[in-house]
Amino acid sequence: MYKSGRFVADALGNLEESQVQPNGVDLTLGAVYEQVEAGRIEHGDKTVGTREERDPEDGTYRLGPGAYVVEYGEVVAVPAAHVGFVYPRSSLLRNSCMLDTAVWDAGYEGRGEGLLEVHHTIEIERGARIAQFVLAEAATEETYEGDYQYENMD
Repeated sequence: MYKSGRFVADALGNLEESQVQPNGVDLTLGAVYEQVEAGRIEHGDKTVGTREERDPEDGTYRLGPGAYVVEYGEVVAVPAAHVGFVYPRSSLLRNSCMLDTAVWDAGYEGRGEGLLEVHHTIEIERGARIAQFVLAEAATEETYEGDYQYENMD
C-alpha cells in the first residue's frame, strides 16, 4: 500500500510545504545532462557513458526533442521496509514529455536521476516540479548498498 504524502515528506525532510501532495512529494529539476559517450552493461558490471551538463539560460532549460538525464533537486532517503517509485507530473505528459525511472530500493539515499524523453521542444525552469515520489511498504530483508548509494550528494 502506498503511504501518504505526509509520511513521505516526513521521511525525506527539508521540503517546501507546496511539494507535499496527498500521495507523495514533488521532486524538482536540479540539473540536466546529455550523454555524449556510450555506456556499457555487462553480466556483472556496468559503465555509465560520459555526460555533459546543460547550462540553463536565465535559469531555464530549453530542450529540443531527444533524451536527457535529469538530476532531481532533492536528496531522497528510502526507509527500511519500503520501496520508492517516481512518476512524471502530468504537466510533463501534457507537454509531450515522459520521465522514465527505476525502482528505488529500501535504504537508498541520494539525489537520484531519471531519463527525460522530450518529444516536442519544452522550456523547464531549474527548480520546477517535474516528478512525484511515492513510497510503498515492502517486505524487504536487506537494504540497498549498491554503486549509486549517496549519488550526487556533493
